[in-house]
Amino acid sequence: MRAVVAGGGIVGLTSGLALRRKGIDVVVYERAPEIRAAGAGLGLWANALAVFDGLGVGEQVRAIGKPGEMYFHDTAGRLLETPEFGVEDHRFLLVHRAKLTDLLADAVGRDNIRLATGFAAYDEHTDHVTVRLADGSEETADVLVGADGAHSAVRAQLVPGKPAQEHIGHHAWRAVLPDPGLGLTGNRIVLGGDRCRGGYVRTYDGGVYWLVNQFGAKEPTGTLKEQALARARHLDEGEHGGVLAELIRATPEDLILHNRIMLVPPLPHWASGRVVLVGDAAHAMSPHITAGATLGVEDAALLGRLLAPAGDVPAALAAYEADRIPRYAHVAELSAAVEHAPTPQEFARHYAAFSHWMLTSAAGNPVTA
Repeated sequence: MRAVVAGGGIVGLTSGLALRRKGIDVVVYERAPEIRAAGAGLGLWANALAVFDGLGVGEQVRAIGKPGEMYFHDTAGRLLETPEFGVEDHRFLLVHRAKLTDLLADAVGRDNIRLATGFAAYDEHTDHVTVRLADGSEETADVLVGADGAHSAVRAQLVPGKPAQEHIGHHAWRAVLPDPGLGLTGNRIVLGGDRCRGGYVRTYDGGVYWLVNQFGAKEPTGTLKEQALARARHLDEGEHGGVLAELIRATPEDLILHNRIMLVPPLPHWASGRVVLVGDAAHAMSPHITAGATLGVEDAALLGRLLAPAGDVPAALAAYEADRIPRYAHVAELSAAVEHAPTPQEFARHYAAFSHWMLTSAAGNPVTA
């Protein structure tokens, strides 16, 4: 069996690795001229780490990460407690996106990755799929995996009329500061006023990852640093915005990333007989639940479990879709409960409820809602 994966991000590379470990011939096509990751820090939950363990790279992933715990505080620094949930529902591993992407590319095998070659279209047949590429070449495969992100070209053909949509007013600012010089000894995530959330976590190599999110934001003005600082003022009762503001001020402007959050609406299907979507191509979601990559890694693992070198591809993709769509319908409900929580305490409680559900529902592979 031969598989073509469109997209060389974290989920695309994990998909390639999962399929290769099943003995499937895989080639990954990436539009960019190099394997690279947009973004800074990335939280991986225990269910993603279990996938990487099963793929033989778990220890390598842990070696580029720093364990952390996702607890929230109010603007006075008080912990927003969630006593009905255990510490295991708050634990995650913070990794740098670019380092994880490089690690996965090495695991897949650089010879199995074609750079600067984007997906253009496909022609699906009963017993194969012809993948047409942007350079005019073609690949014949048994299955095409669309892992090409929120603005997926594979999704545009498989499910027409379902482009990514802006999550109106939802913006995020973030950066990794290699040497903050502040002697930080802990992590801090704060739920503040004006629908802002933000904070900082230490990275495995001594740096700090900081972030600021805002729901219902007006159109940002000023430099990226000024935009981030304006939100940081809602996250600390001190006059100057506290440690988070210090970190933002110390960050060079060109290291600050800003995103308007894009969402993929619910899709009527994720697969056809020979084509399937994984990760953000199928379910790009708001980062306020910090689980998009983890859930996408689960997609890759399930696809790898269901496809087999001599197996029935349409049946495997149908089983994958039947598992994924109900699961993500429930993810959307839990995510909305977090987003629309009326108070910081309720936000913290709904967030812990989501992570508890995600971790416990992932225990019985394949995962189901």
